[in-house]
Amino acid sequence: MSNNDVTGMQVYYYYVCKRKLWYFSNELTMESENENVKIGKIIDETSYKNKKKHIMINNTINIDYISEHKLLHEVKKSKHIEEASIAQIKYYLYYLKKYGVEGLKGRIDFPLLKQSIDVELSKDDETEIEKVIEDINKIVDMDLPPEFIKKRICKSCAYYDLCCI
Repeated sequence: MSNNDVTGMQVYYYYVCKRKLWYFSNELTMESENENVKIGKIIDETSYKNKKKHIMINNTINIDYISEHKLLHEVKKSKHIEEASIAQIKYYLYYLKKYGVEGLKGRIDFPLLKQSIDVELSKDDETEIEKVIEDINKIVDMDLPPEFIKKRICKSCAYYDLCCI
């Protein structure tokens, strides 16, 4: 897997759970039946209807939408996994910068909370993202998933039955 193959969802899962990242990246997808994923899709479909949404770039990153003033938006259901959401949008900014798109900023929107978080990409972020990409590639290429580490979010995870039962 090359740097260009790493998706925003993989970056998000890297921060959520490395085991989930491995399952997802190795085509063991269980999200379609998960209640939390379904709720997230409904929020996505019903929020910001007047925006051109789901901008797919190189079949790698899928931006929720871009608004005026070069502001890239990512819509999330809740703030429970805020670090992963921030990392995901920073990866989008990093990815686009690698293709010569400069001056973008990011915003994570939480429509149910009527809140948002502004995100910018720093040089330190770029260095961190390069390390994360390298680590993602190593995890995805493993023969078996990483060891199970129980977290608070496990019970709401689409992979709960696979990991915990």
